[in-house]
Amino acid sequence: MLVFSQKEEALLRELFDTLLPEVEQEEAHTSEYWRRKGTDWITPDDIAEGLAGVSPAQQQDFRQLLKLLSSWTVGVTWNGPLKPFMKLKPEQRVSLLMAWRDHRVNLFRKAFSTLKKLIIFLFYTKPEKQQNPAWPVIGYPGPLPDAEPPPRDRMEVLYGHQIGDSISCDVLVIGSGAGGGVVAAELAQAGHDVLVVEKGPYLDRSDYNQLEAEMGAMMYEAKGALTTDDGGVTIFAGSCLGGGTTINWAGAFHTPDYILNEWAKEHDNPGFTSPDLRTSLDSVAQRLGVNADYPYHNQQNQALLNGSKALGQQPELIPRNEVGLGKEDFKGIGYSTSGDRYGHKQGTVQTYLRDAMKAGARIMPRTYIERVTHQGGQVTGAVGKTMAHDTWKPFTITAKKVVVSAGSIYTPVILRKSGLSHKHLGKHLYFHPTVAVSALYPSVTDPAWFGPMMSVVNNHFTRLDGNYGFKLETPPAHVGLCTLALPWMGGAEHKKAMMDLPRLGHFIVLTRDKHGGSVSVDKFGFPKIQYKLSSYDQNHMVRGIQEGARIQVAGGAEEVIFPYSTDKRFLARHGQEALEALLKELPAWGWKPNQFPLFSAHQMGTARMGGNKALHPVAPNGETREVKGLYVADASLFPAASGVNPMLTIMGLAHYVAQGLK
Repeated sequence: MLVFSQKEEALLRELFDTLLPEVEQEEAHTSEYWRRKGTDWITPDDIAEGLAGVSPAQQQDFRQLLKLLSSWTVGVTWNGPLKPFMKLKPEQRVSLLMAWRDHRVNLFRKAFSTLKKLIIFLFYTKPEKQQNPAWPVIGYPGPLPDAEPPPRDRMEVLYGHQIGDSISCDVLVIGSGAGGGVVAAELAQAGHDVLVVEKGPYLDRSDYNQLEAEMGAMMYEAKGALTTDDGGVTIFAGSCLGGGTTINWAGAFHTPDYILNEWAKEHDNPGFTSPDLRTSLDSVAQRLGVNADYPYHNQQNQALLNGSKALGQQPELIPRNEVGLGKEDFKGIGYSTSGDRYGHKQGTVQTYLRDAMKAGARIMPRTYIERVTHQGGQVTGAVGKTMAHDTWKPFTITAKKVVVSAGSIYTPVILRKSGLSHKHLGKHLYFHPTVAVSALYPSVTDPAWFGPMMSVVNNHFTRLDGNYGFKLETPPAHVGLCTLALPWMGGAEHKKAMMDLPRLGHFIVLTRDKHGGSVSVDKFGFPKIQYKLSSYDQNHMVRGIQEGARIQVAGGAEEVIFPYSTDKRFLARHGQEALEALLKELPAWGWKPNQFPLFSAHQMGTARMGGNKALHPVAPNGETREVKGLYVADASLFPAASGVNPMLTIMGLAHYVAQGLK
């Protein structure tokens, strides 16, 4: 973990209090909230812990940022006094940060964005005894009380202290999420000796405490702080037993036929339209209990439903992998992006991993694979490290087959570190780049953190240009996610905006991106993620923001909040003509990295599967071109973005690959 010097700690404290200052207010019932400043709640150690999961290169960048702020040369960056941050007046410090927020050079926009995301997120999410002092004032309930404690129904997993320096198996599966979980069950049930390794921890229902900061640090890649190299995209990816299926918002979409047809035709792989793949997709949907039977929506989903219909667009219910829901479960299911405490969501921990273990598979959490080993073009196993009594211990695995299911960020990293060199490995990284169009409703019965996380989808714009366009859905907008999405216009303004939290409803614009990015390996062995939103994809995204704003107003919102680094709003009372005039200006606002909050919860591509050896690192059966017996079974296989939440597609492809492996 980073250890800051005394000088760095002093600077961080001043940054805390600049972003989150003490504000004089007269309202007695909220005065403590307004008076509380950043240093009253967060510490430099919190920042160090928040950065513990990012690469050493990104940690070095953060220290360089602090070094710049400690130098008189920082004045050059904003045409201010040639003084270090600590010697500026309070109002000058605010001006510096705002200048960086709006800077023409992305390096400074990235610096502001990094500080804002880290500091403000921690201020509003850091708990103490299950509570944060801001929550009662801003109307956020925090964790829900248990009617009764959830049962402990743990699988008997294997830990590093229980084994020696090596272990052997028939099939090693690297990753336990949508891909790895399915492959493990299918092969174990076919009689193979399967070992599943997962670098994240194993948590069960009783461990999911519904605290956004704590669960994010335990269950997400880089403790939830993963971004692209330029800071322009915040990336949410699972890193725990069950992977993405544990944190997924329960959307379980069948892959559209037009996508499968495109993949089959453009990537020389008729398997994508084969009856066998369709059987696999149906099989996993049945195992997960996918259904659209739950009729209750929270207010933002109801607004999407009503607003879409009012504009002549036919919304649809989202099929979800939640079972056994009653009306009494309404509030609780909105928290399962941080793990489902109630046992309704059917991720791989609840389904395929248990199937695998019952069939004899062994599962090792907290186990990190450095590289796959091979000899003479044939896979032989892997080397890595596993946690044994809080210490990482190196060990080796001998295996006849290896299946890499580490996700589209880490699968190409493992394969590159294993010596694979296909020129398309790590390329074609797709994100479904996503922005939130928020709105204030006149009153709220069910805030955005209660109810099904996403229960309604508007597909009206999915094929604006051929197979490319966008969907409109909703997110589970807990307090931390809102801090990432809302702009910072100064400390007092931000505190005021957070007090509107219960009245906020959010639509997300999920864009099917045509032009992807890449993942490479940095000098420390960590992923280096490069992605730039193309003008083609940006046009679709901006159109999505326009349509989302129209639907918010049609759905009853009184004020629309646009996704931008500065405060861009529209009051519905000004009328439709004024709205259309504003929306016409929107493309010209500027949509460069860190000028607006851009997210990805779906990472796809990087080891795409297809029939052309020169273009596809992985053959149509899931086996890598360069090493026999080495397979891939996760979203890395996608030859292009799926256009829908990819969980079911990943699971179907993994099931399909597993049939050949049997």
